[in-house]
Amino acid sequence: MSDTPQLLCFAGSARRQSFNKRLAHLAASRLEAHGADVTLIDLADYPMPLYDGDLEAEQGVPEPGQRLKALFRDSDGFLIAAPEYNSSLAPLLKNTLDWISRRETAEEPPLAAFRGKVAGLCATSPGGFGGLRGLVPLRMMLGNIGVHVLPQQLAVAHARDAFDDQDSLADEQHRQTLDALCAELVRVSHQLRQ
Repeated sequence: MSDTPQLLCFAGSARRQSFNKRLAHLAASRLEAHGADVTLIDLADYPMPLYDGDLEAEQGVPEPGQRLKALFRDSDGFLIAAPEYNSSLAPLLKNTLDWISRRETAEEPPLAAFRGKVAGLCATSPGGFGGLRGLVPLRMMLGNIGVHVLPQQLAVAHARDAFDDQDSLADEQHRQTLDALCAELVRVSHQLRQ
């Protein structure tokens, strides 16, 4: 088994021009710089219906959910750039996490895609809170399904002005905070592999 941490990086948005996708791309590059093997994914590539227990009973976990769940299961952890919707987490992100939390067989351990993983959280939004309010319920949800969520996080306000011409964060403090978050995610995920 490779000693290199295997990390997923994604935004909780499917919008083509999502600010959080831009942030996820930056995070992926910093995770790689700190020695992780990073898989950057786009939730737009994994379309799923709204979670419905009857639908699950009749058809099981949708095929895109099975593919995504396998990526989560095979990773040591993940970094989520999470948009805020109405002071909470985005419906797409919640639905995605709900589907991949489901067991596909009776033999599968509960929450196999999440237990023992580590997560780093960041967000950006056009508003003054930078998506911070959406990170609170996301942190709670992930903790409740067995994920070790790093205490460090980044929330970048005024997203329309937060990125420079090179698509990096314009503010030096934001760049340092993102880099430190990514370094810590790599460090902890490496320790959990031991």
